[in-house]
Amino acid sequence: MAKKLRICLGALFVAAGILLFIVPGSMLFLLLGLMILSYDVPKARDWLRQCQNGMSASAKKLDRLFGRRKY
Repeated sequence: MAKKLRICLGALFVAAGILLFIVPGSMLFLLLGLMILSYDVPKARDWLRQCQNGMSASAKKLDRLFGRRKY
């Protein structure tokens, strides 16, 4: 019962994150859904790791970009 609930809840959050992708903060729904799904679905764990690595790389890129900027 708990496994089915986690999968349904995780899928709901992932779907909400994808549907609301334009809205700021919707990435949190996607990450939360992948985190919940990763308990039961091994492929979701890989997707979560890819999302985390991509977000980390983009944050580093933005830090370098804004670090060189002169005000």
